[in-house]
Amino acid sequence: MSKIAIVGAGQAGLELALGLLQNGFEVTVVTNRTGEEIRTGRVLSSQCMFDRALQTERNLGLNLWDDECPPVEGIGLVVVGPEGSTVIDWAARLTAPAQSVDQRVKIPAWMDLLTQRGGELRHADAGVAELDDLARSHDLVVVASGKGEIGRLFGRDEERSPYGEPQRALALTYVEGYRDRDDFPAVTFNLIPGVGEYFWFPALTTTGPCHIMVFEGIPGGPMDCWGDVSTPDEHLARSLEILERHMPWEAERARGARLTDPNGILAGRLTPTVRHPVAELPSGAPILGMADVVVLNDPITGQGSNNAAKCAGHYLASIVDRRDGFDRAWMQATFDRYWQEARPVTEWTNMLLAPPAEHVVEVLGAAGAIPGLASRIVNGFDDASNLMPWWGDAEAAREVVAREAQPA
Repeated sequence: MSKIAIVGAGQAGLELALGLLQNGFEVTVVTNRTGEEIRTGRVLSSQCMFDRALQTERNLGLNLWDDECPPVEGIGLVVVGPEGSTVIDWAARLTAPAQSVDQRVKIPAWMDLLTQRGGELRHADAGVAELDDLARSHDLVVVASGKGEIGRLFGRDEERSPYGEPQRALALTYVEGYRDRDDFPAVTFNLIPGVGEYFWFPALTTTGPCHIMVFEGIPGGPMDCWGDVSTPDEHLARSLEILERHMPWEAERARGARLTDPNGILAGRLTPTVRHPVAELPSGAPILGMADVVVLNDPITGQGSNNAAKCAGHYLASIVDRRDGFDRAWMQATFDRYWQEARPVTEWTNMLLAPPAEHVVEVLGAAGAIPGLASRIVNGFDDASNLMPWWGDAEAAREVVAREAQPA
């Protein structure tokens, strides 16, 4: 029986671990936080997961919150013009609902499942020396959390990483009392050229149903304004100030908004980066990186947890098929199969961080009058291959608009 060690107990690491246990592997998960520390700590992400990613959970019986988590049935888009008015405003339904479960709810529950099903959960800070110890006692080491010295083991893939610094100042605010849409529950995007993006959607948190407010400010712009915020109340006040200043229609929805809990806030920034998936330890043993460790995207398209779940699905299938003999060539091939799915997501996300090209504005505007085009864009959040490579090519994009405009 193969023994697998996974460093990191997030969406990717725990989903892979639980899948491996179901397939008869011995599994050790190493994490530096207990379930209780996560449950009572600060929010970790915004994690809106679409159907194909959710299916990887359903395949393993890990969809524990279907009855209590509010559904996300579609996506709405608002583009703000130079005078502050809305120049584009439309919404379309997803083929299947999305869902957002706070990681503070999900991760502790999955940790409990891991131990109940016979997996080992070690609470420790894992550095390079600890990875070498794991490599000696296990047939395969997978790294699903890679900050500090562990992260530096995986070299940056310059060809696939066009940005060398953060492209957005990020903030999350978990609230109750946010007035929902009148048509259907959705991720509602507001795009403000030169300022940034704001989107919100329903979710399930530790206190019950809520809404998550996500701010993506262009560095140095008016939405890059979190450095002097020091308390939860100040964070909420700054969130509402941004809406009042830039999106009064959203400010009206947020009149009754209040924090779900003092830890329902987060601010920071990240650099979108793709890394080489195989690293070598001082002992010479190879290790395999997964999810955010090797493909880290900006949250502007909400793909972080989706990528993590899909990566877990790909890695699980590859490990089960191989069973043993996890050499460097197998590791690279395993990542390469996942990259076929992650590549269109990554390229599309990176495009959205740049000022929109003229043809992209044309596509978004046309979608308001062409339901098929709106549906294609919306469901691209579930499967970005529906959007690439035409999204980045003006002629191809106009051909797609023309085809979608034809009568059925």
